Amino acid sequence: QVQLVESGGGLVQAGGSLRLSCAASGRTFSAYHMGWFRQAPGEEREFVATITKSGGSTYYTDSVKGRFTISRDNAKNTVYLQMNSLKPEDTAVYYCAVSLRTYYWPNYRESDYASWGQGTQVTVSP
Repeated sequence: QVQLVESGGGLVQAGGSLRLSCAASGRTFSAYHMGWFRQAPGEEREFVATITKSGGSTYYTDSVKGRFTISRDNAKNTVYLQMNSLKPEDTAVYYCAVSLRTYYWPNYRESDYASWGQGTQVTVSP
């Protein structure tokens, strides 16, 4: 089973940027699609972005298109989420996750994902 550790969260003003990282254990990182989700207080967890196992394709929820970029470095077993032009409504705990369903695309459902990190808090002030 892949274990995931997120980092890079913090407090930032609106319009600012953060880069989240998710380090994965195990030798088979490159075999999995990866995704980022987020959960705001009082809200359900929602999909943010996903990337194929090769890194060749990405998919985003509409609210972050043009502002967020997901990428991965398979040599470092790490997936990233670059977040620019942050808005207060981006405030949430951000989770990375491993998808075992590499036979279809895109993987935007929680049920597509098998392993989750502990989350990292992102707070955007007005």
